[in-house]
Amino acid sequence: MDVDLRKTRYFVAVAEELHFGRAAERLHITQPVLSRQIRALEHELHAQLFIRNQQSTELTAAGRQLLEDARPVLAAAQALCRRVQQAAHGSSTFTVGFMPGITVTGAVRTFSTRHPELSVQVVRTSWGDQAQSVHEGLLDVSFVRLPVDHSGLELRPLFQEPRVAVLPVDHPLAAKESVVIADLASERLVQSPDAVPEWRDLPERIDGKEAGPAPLFTTVEEKLEHVATCGGVLVLPQSAALYYAHAGVAHVPIDDIGPNQVCLAWSDCRRSPLLPEFAEIAAAQY
Repeated sequence: MDVDLRKTRYFVAVAEELHFGRAAERLHITQPVLSRQIRALEHELHAQLFIRNQQSTELTAAGRQLLEDARPVLAAAQALCRRVQQAAHGSSTFTVGFMPGITVTGAVRTFSTRHPELSVQVVRTSWGDQAQSVHEGLLDVSFVRLPVDHSGLELRPLFQEPRVAVLPVDHPLAAKESVVIADLASERLVQSPDAVPEWRDLPERIDGKEAGPAPLFTTVEEKLEHVATCGGVLVLPQSAALYYAHAGVAHVPIDDIGPNQVCLAWSDCRRSPLLPEFAEIAAAQY
């Protein structure tokens, strides 16, 4: 059985929108065409992917499984096309992603010296795209901060660093030498708890009060500004906290949570010898 990537891409759009009309607009096709393509995909896979009625569109168990598997397949296909096009145009590049606070200069210089035929480029990433950019072929390797979804990736541990609580500079805890995670439980976390798994273990109510839902921000700068002006707490690796200097916040070490792990990541479906070579160079730097 061959999987049609175009139909799979259509499926992902519907699965993410859970609405055929919005998905059709996103794909720039008509809704009847989209419906026919989804029915054809269901026929090819011998599985019902959606439950539709006048009020809603929901994924079946088969649909949920396909969504989980389809995203990395589409990303790998996109990466394949990008690398083939680069090769066709004679482009010899090696692209390294890095998170703010992580210094990659030594590894990049050593690798560049060994491979003068390559144009080695560095690209700053964020929590949201540090792994996805590898899947999509935008990066050959990426210095990532855990946690990330390990699927489809080779990970080489490099180093660990402590995490700190970022609080308003006038907060009662700001003058302490250190805190424990429970000290922060009544504060509003201004980042996704996925980045701070320990936060999910805290009790929902502290002194009978519930911490409100985390505001939605896209950048660390926005989060820091919110902490400084409106309160809340942000948990960052120490180097990232130092990188994002802000006069309105203080950094306090957290004693009872583990350090942040930094790894080098690359696609596990690639066989280029350059990837493990760069990993060895990076590991020797830390």
